[in-house]
Amino acid sequence: MKEQNIQTHSFSNGLTLVAEPMAGVQSAAFSLLVPSGSIFDPPGKNGSAAILCDMITRGAGDRDSVELSNDLDNLGLQRSENVGGNHVSFSGAALAENLATALTVYGDILRRPHLPDEEFEPTRAGIEQSLRAAEDEPRQKIMVELRRRSFESPWGLPSDGCLDDLPSISIDTIREHYGRCFRPNGTILGIGGNFDFEEIKDVVGNVFGDWEAKDDPTFETGQGRPKIDNIQHDSAQTHIGISYEAVPFTDPDYYAAWAAVGVLSGGMSSRLFTEVREKRGLCYAISASLNSLPHAGRVLCYAGTKSERAQETLDVTLQELIRLGEDIDAEAGTGIQQSELDRCKARAKSSLVMQQESTFSRALSIARDWYFLGRVRTLAEVYDKIESLTVESVLDYAKQHPAGDFTILTIGPEPLEVNVAVS
Repeated sequence: MKEQNIQTHSFSNGLTLVAEPMAGVQSAAFSLLVPSGSIFDPPGKNGSAAILCDMITRGAGDRDSVELSNDLDNLGLQRSENVGGNHVSFSGAALAENLATALTVYGDILRRPHLPDEEFEPTRAGIEQSLRAAEDEPRQKIMVELRRRSFESPWGLPSDGCLDDLPSISIDTIREHYGRCFRPNGTILGIGGNFDFEEIKDVVGNVFGDWEAKDDPTFETGQGRPKIDNIQHDSAQTHIGISYEAVPFTDPDYYAAWAAVGVLSGGMSSRLFTEVREKRGLCYAISASLNSLPHAGRVLCYAGTKSERAQETLDVTLQELIRLGEDIDAEAGTGIQQSELDRCKARAKSSLVMQQESTFSRALSIARDWYFLGRVRTLAEVYDKIESLTVESVLDYAKQHPAGDFTILTIGPEPLEVNVAVS
């Protein structure tokens, strides 16, 4: 791993700049995390942050919507805006010489958006169309609904909103969400690429330094939906969602948790793909991923299968999840094998090498690290954590955090029986 130089600066209004100059590249990228995501949607108005995320780039400062898009395009900026549970995020990458100008434009977007009346209905209609498309795609719908049942409200609410709440959202809702949530305190700006830190710090100070801090917004928590449920859908297919507890990103055992999930679902040689799909031919798609909130983690699994094979698919998948923590027995073929862990490590190392060469990926990563950890991990540190994983440490994690207390959701013509304990 190349030597890295992580530099940070906290402005008096609470905005944090986290930067990594990268020698030998010609680009620079940024990731702005504004703590105004969907967990701050007012009760009964899930989708407010999503509409705001779309509307906020439709004119800002002295530019109308067309002028703003043209100016960003003229900078050659590859950009994206996304809404998540915690943040509305703004990311961009361009030639290094255009970084300062791009940040100046985003100063207008974050601090002086127009949020015009005439843009509200088209934006809400676009969100509605997207949500209706997801309703018609069971594979997307089941993961949204599984998350809703796996985490307490508002953490489990869909960041894109829900159809039932959209009619209750008005332009005043959007302006109120912006006024309440968009603020410098808690905002993180991650930058990676070819730049001088002191120069870019001055630019950020000029653009955002006099942005006034506000009180942190609050939100109400509540219980999720039933842990075992079926959404009736007349179809020849059944979609299965399973989740169970894991450790969050901040936990010292996070890398062991990541490796355990990698053994289950990390390519065509992984446990779930091999045992459930290839050997038995039970499903056409199966996967698992590790999901983290600041305070909680879950493994989320998906399987898609023919309805007549759905019960067997659920049974075998649950067996494989539970079997991961079994002791090593070479003759019985149980326990985590060294070859399985080696494949996980190889994939992770390849990802680190690619991240080292991508300013966009690095900007996203250092901003995320700062949010979760309050510091930035170097790639060498991550590499060492991965390299230090052993079969014994991953198996020990799987035993201490066994798959169980499942949340299980299906979308299909009939509910399935759950033949393991769920609480």
